[in-house]
Amino acid sequence: MARTLINLPRTARRGEVIEIRTLIQHVMETGYRPGADGVVVPRDIVTRFTCLYNNEEVFSAELAPAIAANPFLSFSVVAAESGILAFTWSGDNGFEQTETRSLTVT
Repeated sequence: MARTLINLPRTARRGEVIEIRTLIQHVMETGYRPGADGVVVPRDIVTRFTCLYNNEEVFSAELAPAIAANPFLSFSVVAAESGILAFTWSGDNGFEQTETRSLTVT
């Protein structure tokens, strides 16, 4: 399991625009670099990120081989109601990780 950092407020006022920042520690391999033995190291990247707010997709991103190791993403969401935000990273070799956070809207 990869280490993730998710930064968002715990509470927000209804209608407030909140900033969400995410980072996942993932060793990225482009699939173009030869290893010490001269054999190309297989590609291993995060290819997709999605954020669901109460099971409704509010942000998604398709990532390509040029993405940096430990991809950092920042986006905004309107705080409509209290609920759960689910963050999912998926990638090569069957990689998938989901983290959740609660948001209380007043």
